[in-house]
Amino acid sequence: MRPPLPRTLTSRSGLLPAAGLTTLLLAGLWVQEVADLLIFGGRLDRYGIEPREPGALWHILTAPFLHAGFGHLLANTVPLAALSFMSALRGPWRFLAALLMIVLVGGGLVWLLGRGGSLHLGASELVFGLLAYLLGVGWWERTPLAIGVAVVAFLLYGGMLWGVLPSNPAVSWEAHLFGFVGGLVAAALLHRRRPSVAPGLPPR
Repeated sequence: MRPPLPRTLTSRSGLLPAAGLTTLLLAGLWVQEVADLLIFGGRLDRYGIEPREPGALWHILTAPFLHAGFGHLLANTVPLAALSFMSALRGPWRFLAALLMIVLVGGGLVWLLGRGGSLHLGASELVFGLLAYLLGVGWWERTPLAIGVAVVAFLLYGGMLWGVLPSNPAVSWEAHLFGFVGGLVAAALLHRRRPSVAPGLPPR
């Protein structure tokens, strides 16, 4: 029987899946945007979130992956790449579960509470959600590694938290704010530790 690999080596095995998932996510966004502009003439943008429009409720699943041109997508690419990679290091399935929660919770709140007569789209919902997810993991796990990653994420992108406040009417601060809420929900559900039960005491 082969001896187990050292922990320092087995821990590196998560780098490749994290890089692969990050690459697939970004490649999908760019391929979609190229197709939208060159084939569909930008018509896919109508699948953004229209608050409180019943027929557009399902757009919460599409809106974070649509962009109003290459400039919009480029602005989201670098922070999304960094935060996705750091988040995916927590494990591929947890990363995918966190993304789904950010999309559902963040998009659902935008649809419910966003400005009427507006269209919300863009991966900034995912960017703010993943930043909140990493900060939340650091809070809930409170391990040196989780806290260290949270500190790095905050130092890199903490300044963008001003984006959750209303400022530019052309920017969806609602997607920023509610994406952040979705990331906190994901961190709490996926990483919150259950209270330990003392020996001899029944669970509460």
